[in-house]
Amino acid sequence: MKDLVTEYLWACRQKGLLDVRIIHGKGTGALRRTVHGLLPKLPEVESFQSASEADGGWGATWVRLKPLASPVQGKPGDD
Repeated sequence: MKDLVTEYLWACRQKGLLDVRIIHGKGTGALRRTVHGLLPKLPEVESFQSASEADGGWGATWVRLKPLASPVQGKPGDD
């Protein structure tokens, strides 16, 4: 599960998708706890929160990713 979430967030970030919903289902809450335990450890995650009832309630989590660093621009005259 952890590898799947990490790879998904990486792919979203590469495509410029910074607001991502992870649907982990309600069930026993074990997957939600796993996801919520992982997200604070990932440096690319800016924030996360449980989804609203309309977006899945506690069966889904919204994640805000940090944008990729833009390429370093050369200073004028660095040709």
